[in-house]
Amino acid sequence: MKKTVLQKYARLIARKGANVQKGQDVIITAELDQPEFVKMVVDECYRAGARRVRVDWSYQPLTKSTYRYASLKTLSTMEEWEIKRFEHYVDTLPARIYIDSSDPEGMAGVDQKKMAKAQQALYPIIKPLRDKMENKYQWCIAAVPGAKWAKKVFPELRVGAAVEKLWEMILYTARADGNDPVADWEAHNADLAKRCEYLNKIAPVELIYHSANGTDFTVGLIPEGSFLGGSEDTLGGVEFNPNIPSEEVFTSPKKGLAEGTVVATRPLSYRGQMIENFSLTFHEGKVVDCKAEKNEELLRTMISMDENACYLGECALVPYDSPIQNSGITFFDTLFDENACCHLALGAGFENTIQDFGNKTLEECRELGINDSIIHVDFMIGSPDLSVDAKDKDGKLYPIFRDGNWAF
Repeated sequence: MKKTVLQKYARLIARKGANVQKGQDVIITAELDQPEFVKMVVDECYRAGARRVRVDWSYQPLTKSTYRYASLKTLSTMEEWEIKRFEHYVDTLPARIYIDSSDPEGMAGVDQKKMAKAQQALYPIIKPLRDKMENKYQWCIAAVPGAKWAKKVFPELRVGAAVEKLWEMILYTARADGNDPVADWEAHNADLAKRCEYLNKIAPVELIYHSANGTDFTVGLIPEGSFLGGSEDTLGGVEFNPNIPSEEVFTSPKKGLAEGTVVATRPLSYRGQMIENFSLTFHEGKVVDCKAEKNEELLRTMISMDENACYLGECALVPYDSPIQNSGITFFDTLFDENACCHLALGAGFENTIQDFGNKTLEECRELGINDSIIHVDFMIGSPDLSVDAKDKDGKLYPIFRDGNWAF
């Protein structure tokens, strides 16, 4: 891939994604696949005025070895220096950039119950610290191709050709292959903002989903809630784009109000393993049954991570006529596949979908119906014939999606 094109992508991530502020620290988390590009992002962060940029490198095979050989007690322990580091983040609020390139099946063979127990043990320690940072700093997730990921997407190509092809698709779907990606994203954000404005004027109390594949589903919304999409603002007023790419308009539903069945239309990569051809049935907001042709046990483990993992945290509206869907590619990566079509998410909801959330505590937002959980896992339910209707408080129905796309 041409260096000039990659430099524009790096600038997009630093300037429009994380929107690094002058004097701010930045932490970049990345795998070892594309070190030259990571350096470009580091340079762009410094050009934006960053005080210090640190890269936390990771390597999936090492993570797999750790879960294989380390004891559950060790995996469940957060050392004092690790807690101090987290407390430093709470005090300094660095911008966070996550560069994704992991193998979608790179953790296959790991003891999933052991991994789950370790994460459950650490969560009570990490959660209070994360809550103190919630909505106060900018973050951005973007992607670069890893060799194994590229071969998963393009198995018919040689490794080098597969990586180059995946670069092309990442840049295309991220709206980063034009002359001015930053300007392109400003126009894209403006369109998503208009969609949100329309939906927020309706102020729906329910969304109703139907598809010939078996999806027949109604979800209740929070009266004080709102729809968001594209860029967001920190409580301090700094705009950022958390996901590159992003095609969604989303809200967090009211915990306990979901009925019916949804059928997944794309595979789900969860903890480095694939869950395929699955469906979920809800009653009183909770998953009461699930089926999967591949890795059903892993799906059930995910849903039982804590008492709230079986409830929904997000409803996202994404047109089937999207760059990712139109690419004809399944990326086997949630960052991309969730932006191919409509999706839902199990687990934690978003407090910033509550109107005037900045003047409310996290506890008040959760009392209004925002779900709180150790997980937040998106799964895709969009299809070519999906219809979505919004019902307002007076019972009036508004067509939101027809044939998988926006109806307004």
